[in-house]
Amino acid sequence: MKVTVDYDMCASTGACMQLCPEVFEVRKDGYLYVLQDEPPAELADKVRMAADMCPTAAISVTD
Repeated sequence: MKVTVDYDMCASTGACMQLCPEVFEVRKDGYLYVLQDEPPAELADKVRMAADMCPTAAISVTD
């Protein structure tokens, strides 16, 4: 699994971080950071849910 974020589309709302803080983090600077761009299989469901819930559809997940 590979996580990609289109930072031009990302609004840094933090919705992804609330669903999967192991992979996504919005820092004090207001920007989203991907902590693991190839997360382990046990996080796959959480990562996909975070991507689906992204209000700007900035997160892509590929297998």
